[in-house]
Amino acid sequence: MAFAEVWTKYLPAIRILLKKALATEQLLGMNRSDFDRAAGIKKSGYRFHVPFLNGKPDGLFSNNSIAQGLISALVADRAAQALITENDYLFSFNTKYQLQIKYNGINKQVSTPVTEEELAAN
Repeated sequence: MAFAEVWTKYLPAIRILLKKALATEQLLGMNRSDFDRAAGIKKSGYRFHVPFLNGKPDGLFSNNSIAQGLISALVADRAAQALITENDYLFSFNTKYQLQIKYNGINKQVSTPVTEEELAAN
């Protein structure tokens, strides 16, 4: 089982948490044995931070197969892709096999421009 498959297993919960993260930081506890099977060995100390800006990871994660698996799963899923394109998120994974999802506070929704009359009225 590859890491992308592990993340795909958790995608339904991650999608829900992406929506909830717009209001408050979210935490998803995951099963260590899923990651041990994907790695083929028992390993502790998995840890990463992946900021998503404009629907894309902000950084290179070529040396981190577990982070690459998360990125692949999110980008391949239409619903998750739509959410990460609309809003910027920070995904953090810690040694306790917990995925933290934090909304970066930058919402891409288009607002109406302020007119000169509105500026003069204020």
